[in-house]
Amino acid sequence: MSTQTYRALFDLSGKTAIVTGALGLLGRRFCRGLAESGAQVAVVDLDADKAQQFASRLAQDYGTRAAGIGCDVSNPAAVDHMIGQTCEVLGDIHILLNNAASKSEHLDAFFAPFEEYSLDEWRRVMSVNLDGAFLTAQAVGRQMIAQGTGGSIIQTSSIYGLLGPDDRIYQDSHYLGTTINTPAVYSASKAAIVGLTNHLAARWAKHGIRVNTLTPGGVESGQNDTFVKNYSNRVPMGRMAKADELVGAALFLASDASSYVTGQNLFVDGGLSAW
Repeated sequence: MSTQTYRALFDLSGKTAIVTGALGLLGRRFCRGLAESGAQVAVVDLDADKAQQFASRLAQDYGTRAAGIGCDVSNPAAVDHMIGQTCEVLGDIHILLNNAASKSEHLDAFFAPFEEYSLDEWRRVMSVNLDGAFLTAQAVGRQMIAQGTGGSIIQTSSIYGLLGPDDRIYQDSHYLGTTINTPAVYSASKAAIVGLTNHLAARWAKHGIRVNTLTPGGVESGQNDTFVKNYSNRVPMGRMAKADELVGAALFLASDASSYVTGQNLFVDGGLSAW
């Protein structure tokens, strides 16, 4: 194969990608990376107006088609409607970045100690992080099977879905002014994503649908200096990730460059999981 042929494996021209949680820290970068690589992008998030505004910006910046769609991924009817809208506007679906996740609207409840954690809060977070991933993968998988052309599904987990949190990192640590930790509901929901990925990878391989997990390490996103220092000291590369550093891995898994990769969990964590 020539160098040009290898480069072409990463070309997503003619493909349609759905990104859930598209207006978040990673979601916006995933959308931009997909659009720059030639894909049409369905920008999916709760706020339809903001999703449409960002989709318009993608189309303007990258010369591709994009659609902004409001969707509560924890609502089955909303997810089915989102799939219908995507197909109506952008055509067949080839890529899903199953990326939506919630810290809920109540940060104090979200970061509460495990011994005092509310079942209502647990269920609110799970309804997005796990139920939403299930519903979206199910709906997209059905559509891909009906199309008969295969596809790639990428599900965002976290290092804390595979590793226990080091509480020493969180001593005197804050995020946007709030004292933080890693709640058990977050760890449990992200661990479940890995299990769901493996199940679907085995189930849908016969349909040409690849399903993989993308597992980020800690990403710079407004934590205070104490947290950044503490976290960085736990990472062989000595720093937190920048959001853009997740995009290359997502594009690899979305494209034909990973055509024989399914049921895998790709860590992008600066080596933290190696220690």
